[in-house]
Amino acid sequence: MNFIVDPLAPEDRKPFPANLAFGRHFSDRMFSQRYTPDLGWHDAHIGPYRPLSLDPAAAVLHYGQEIFEGLKAYRRPDGDINLFRPWENAARFNRSAERMAMAVVDPEDHVEAILKLVSLEHAWVPDQEGASLYIRPTLIANDVGLGVHASHNYLHYIIAGPVGPYFAAGFKPVAVYVSREYVRAVRGGTGEAKTGGNYAASLFMAEKVAALGYQQVLWLDGVERRYVEEVGAMNIAFVYDGTHIVTPALCGSILPGITRNSVLKMAPDLGYKMSEERLDADQVLADIRAGRITEAFGMGTAAVIAPVGKLGTQDGAVPLNDNQPGPVATRLYQALTDIQYGRAPDPYGWICTVKAAA
Repeated sequence: MNFIVDPLAPEDRKPFPANLAFGRHFSDRMFSQRYTPDLGWHDAHIGPYRPLSLDPAAAVLHYGQEIFEGLKAYRRPDGDINLFRPWENAARFNRSAERMAMAVVDPEDHVEAILKLVSLEHAWVPDQEGASLYIRPTLIANDVGLGVHASHNYLHYIIAGPVGPYFAAGFKPVAVYVSREYVRAVRGGTGEAKTGGNYAASLFMAEKVAALGYQQVLWLDGVERRYVEEVGAMNIAFVYDGTHIVTPALCGSILPGITRNSVLKMAPDLGYKMSEERLDADQVLADIRAGRITEAFGMGTAAVIAPVGKLGTQDGAVPLNDNQPGPVATRLYQALTDIQYGRAPDPYGWICTVKAAA
């Protein structure tokens, strides 16, 4: 990719934050490029992090035509930087773009832009335990006008910022409430695309359960409101009898997570049986009460692995593993983060390393 790197003025440099809250701080630079029908993708450059200038009638503001991704860069013990499966994020970015009738990006250029941005911003990759540089590629429609149609013009940009653990308590069990009344997505909709509307649809119920003391929502299918789909902004898995990990099968309304896919590949190598099945929520609750399900955990880029301590229902809370991280979730978390941070070899070809001093 041919792109320009704009100089960084002293006033554009920010101090590194003392406390790493998730998604609150951003690095000095960002990448951007534009798409128009006559020129295709053009005007690619890395410059200072800055506000966007959008017309009040920009299509993204009215019809929600936008997508995004999330991936991380990790500081290795030798000081260099690991990115975890950026090619998979690029492929999903384009699948989301196609579903939202948007212009796709060249995946090699997309990954190259991420690598160059991380290389330039290497000082923003933290070295604290559990911390990383979170990277957010985004694509928005910026046609000007209020007619309902797919936009012809797009802005593609990538921002990044240092983050601590997604949950402030770190690798601790989260409380999850089962949503029976509201749903996140339906088959045939946009559930398997990483688009903001899916997350907007989740906020009402998320706020309701937060008031009840729960941190996440367990979403059921949008037709029968019976089958388990996702937990919060993560995929979900249940462990049967301490050895068999079961995650809901992809059905068109579940986001195909990169971490989920990694667990599917890694778990059998760690000695676990792994399967994708249709999971009835009532049966899941019954299996927890009967002791057949020994633990549950969420899977996602932000948290990596998030143990579930209890499932809340209208009839009360159903605890899991005495509200402690289970051995399967703990082992998966350690195995994945050891590869991500470069503490262990990568037998899967998932890691792309950036020299910190490049």
